[in-house]
Amino acid sequence: MTKQDLKPPLFAVRFLTWLIAPHLLESILGDMQETFDQNAKRLGKRKAQWMYWSEMPGYIKPEFIRRKQNTYQSSPIISHYMIRNYFKIAIRNFRNNKAYTLINVIGLTLGLACCVLVFFTVRYELSFDAHHKDIGQVYRLLRYTKERGDKGLATGIPLPVLDALKNDFPALKNQIACTYALKGTLVTVEQEGNKKKFDEDYYAIAFVGPEYFRLLNYEWIKGSPEASLTNPGSVVLSEKQAERYFGKADPMGKTIRINNQKDFVVSGLIADPPATTNFPFTTLISFSSLKDYGAYTNWDDWASSYGGGQMYVKLPQSMNQADFEKQLTGFNKKYYDAKAAAETSFILQAVNDIHFDNRTSNYAGRTISKGMIWTMVLVGSFILIAACVNFVNLATAQAIRRSREVGVRKVLGSTRFQLLRQYFSETAFITVLSVLLALIASQLALPYVASVLNIPAQGVMFISDPVVLAFMFALVVITTILAGFYPAMVLSGFQPILALKGKVKTGGSGQAHLRRSLIVLQFTISQVVLIGTVIAYNQMQYFQTMDLGFEKDEIVNITIPESDFAKMESLKSRLASETGIRSMSQSQFTPMSQSNWQTGFKYENDTEFLNFEIVMRPADTAYVHTYGMEMAAGRMYLPSDSIREYVVNEAFVKAMGMKRPQEIIGKRMAIGGSDYKFPIVGVIKNFNTYSLHREIIPCVMTTLKGNYSKMGIKLSAHSDKNLLSRIEKVWSSVYPDYLFKYTFYDETLNSYYSKEEKLFSLFRILAGIAVFIGCLGLYGVVAFMVESRTKEMGIRKAIGATAFNIFGLFSIDFVKLVVIALVIASPVAWYGMSQWLQDFTYRISISWWMFAVTGIVVIFIALITISFQSVKAALMNPVKALRSE
Repeated sequence: MTKQDLKPPLFAVRFLTWLIAPHLLESILGDMQETFDQNAKRLGKRKAQWMYWSEMPGYIKPEFIRRKQNTYQSSPIISHYMIRNYFKIAIRNFRNNKAYTLINVIGLTLGLACCVLVFFTVRYELSFDAHHKDIGQVYRLLRYTKERGDKGLATGIPLPVLDALKNDFPALKNQIACTYALKGTLVTVEQEGNKKKFDEDYYAIAFVGPEYFRLLNYEWIKGSPEASLTNPGSVVLSEKQAERYFGKADPMGKTIRINNQKDFVVSGLIADPPATTNFPFTTLISFSSLKDYGAYTNWDDWASSYGGGQMYVKLPQSMNQADFEKQLTGFNKKYYDAKAAAETSFILQAVNDIHFDNRTSNYAGRTISKGMIWTMVLVGSFILIAACVNFVNLATAQAIRRSREVGVRKVLGSTRFQLLRQYFSETAFITVLSVLLALIASQLALPYVASVLNIPAQGVMFISDPVVLAFMFALVVITTILAGFYPAMVLSGFQPILALKGKVKTGGSGQAHLRRSLIVLQFTISQVVLIGTVIAYNQMQYFQTMDLGFEKDEIVNITIPESDFAKMESLKSRLASETGIRSMSQSQFTPMSQSNWQTGFKYENDTEFLNFEIVMRPADTAYVHTYGMEMAAGRMYLPSDSIREYVVNEAFVKAMGMKRPQEIIGKRMAIGGSDYKFPIVGVIKNFNTYSLHREIIPCVMTTLKGNYSKMGIKLSAHSDKNLLSRIEKVWSSVYPDYLFKYTFYDETLNSYYSKEEKLFSLFRILAGIAVFIGCLGLYGVVAFMVESRTKEMGIRKAIGATAFNIFGLFSIDFVKLVVIALVIASPVAWYGMSQWLQDFTYRISISWWMFAVTGIVVIFIALITISFQSVKAALMNPVKALRSE
């Protein structure tokens, strides 16, 4: 029997271990083990185990069980003394390495500030319409033209669709709503006996019914949907709008006048909608008032639509989007002829997707793709990673300086865990300091970032926002781990004997490769963002210089608020006498506009609508001359107050399958719900009717004086500075009850790309920060290399090396790393920007020189950064260099 087989009963040993006081346990178990061994040799194993059990009851006594009171207070894992010690050591190390500490703090501060601002932006964008209770069940109805793909989605729905939907889907009758929003509206109210006029330039006013509030949630302060918005002539205001119109007075029962046409009585008050909504209505008029007020399209016209007239439906939980769209297929076939039903259809768009769908517009005029949001998150994360890379690079580079400290601590008994804890605490200290500075920096930068991204930021204080503070705490933890883990592992892993002898090497191949890899990572991030910025800049320049098919410079647009023919002629004749005006034209839309009238048409002998829609441009005969457009064939239509003749564009000719513009001259067509066909007398060269996000589509021009709402005025190149004030004076004398408004057409067109322009500005800043952080790290690493190779530089200079040789010695390796980073960054940037450019029908080609320019710029910046330290080394006195330790 071996010694391993002679063991006392395991359960008995465990019982005694649990029962006996710890300070007596070792001696008692030792005595019992000795007795057990003697009995086993003399009597055998079985009798020895039985005797072991028989001795156990003798120890079940208070003197053996009672625990001895500990006279010493146990030390917690982390005490305040330890924290204070770590703090003192950290301060001492920071004081001894001021330059490296400053580089780390600046880099982390910039990275963390970017993260805070990106978090603020992403949080804002993702919160759109999240306040509505059942928003996941609410959908917007879209009209989809299959032939045009993603470009064929229209938000405007013909008005007769509303009653037809309610009739064909009785179960959803109270869950279907139409919002008919007005833009550029004049509101007149009485304040203390005086008339006040307010210009509502955006979609602030909408006609809605009580069912609208069954789909979306509003807080009612006074009134209710059924009581306030059922009867014609009633209106509901938001709190701020009511205060704007009537001050502190009670708005209930007061009257507002819309566009000097109709009066509406305030019958309810609601809380202000949040900024994060696609329904920014502050004045809600009863939908039953729309017929009396007058819609832009006829109530029996199934072909025409207005972009502000949209329809929404709330589906029950038992029905999903696909099920209802199948039913809409039958609905489409019922109300449209076979040809139209085959080419177009009704589809649903989830309301909580509206803000993220660049293919369609919305009342808020703000969309951002989820891809762009994730791009912002990635860029912010990459900048933080770049800052952490600086920390890792500099910490590992400086490790040799602290090797003796590590050796002494290990000799005195420090464990690796304790060293890890100390170095992590130092990293956490720098991170917390950087976070505090980042909060200040991001708060200072917030107004600019908010203005660039058009985000309301008044009263926003990051320090008092619990969500931001929680995010900052998470950043502290993540950054401490990212930046501190590897340096702490390196430092705590030094062998004490080698460390005390100063034979620790941090320049080994492994760590050298790591530092180079991290520098490549930094400059890859920088160059991806920089290449993207260069491509975005060129796309913006392309927008500015592209031939649109019309002139946009030196044109002022003013409003025509009434369709009073006599006043329109009076305005035109009185302005004609003003010097500095070259030409004038009255129209419903400018050539390129965000407001459009799309409709169907019948051609020649057809009794059914053709399979594509046209965009209308009603205008007088001076339109072509004023906007510098050119005819391709035929002539301009003759002056008329109503439709008599048509002019179409080249895209219309192509859509009809004709090769030459002359072929369509003399053909007849009817637009919208009309059956009266009139001749096509001319073809105009293609011009962009929508922004450059969309292609040129078939367009029809005609006279329709009752629809004219704008006047375009072409100014002379050297017109009088007071000309605009004279125009205003003439206009105000003709329309005294309205507010004068004017816009320069080139500025209006530039605003169509404000979203891209603002994002370009933001990414330009982020690119600068990424490059700056990369250069900070490069500066620190070069400084360390110069310091650690001082004696080598002295020897090189002593044997004849020139300053240029030494500069090249430090520069060539880092230039190689920048070039490697460019090679990695180029395909990444090319793919990302190619996807971004897909949003534009008219876009630039990504050329090789964009990558080359970026690489040259970054190499130049890197060389300047390197030169600060390498030139210093090159000019160093070799005698002093050789004496250095």
